[in-house]
Amino acid sequence: MIFLKAFLVGGLICVAAQLLMDLTSYKVTPAHVLVGLVTVGAVLSAVGLYQPLVDFAGAGATVPLTGFGHILAQGAIQGATKDGLLGVFAGGVAAAAAGITAAVIFGYFTALVFRPKG
Repeated sequence: MIFLKAFLVGGLICVAAQLLMDLTSYKVTPAHVLVGLVTVGAVLSAVGLYQPLVDFAGAGATVPLTGFGHILAQGAIQGATKDGLLGVFAGGVAAAAAGITAAVIFGYFTALVFRPKG
């Protein structure tokens, strides 16, 4: 059942982003949508609405870019309570460091294995 919930929630987040890109012509670029997803995740996390979604859907809520915004916001909140104003800046980066590092390493190895043509 957890797989179904993850699939449905993650799919709905992606469908919403795709519809936003398809229905807004050239005014909203994919870059706008990506930044918007991170921002929405951070704002929903800051007001306490994203964690219940994570508890319900698991990876369906943490894998999309809204989940990255959630991690950044939670890290900034924890950093602020621990270290004050400096923790706001350092906390988000520290919370997301493992995911960012994994993305860079896997991207590097993928680039070594699959050579682009052209």
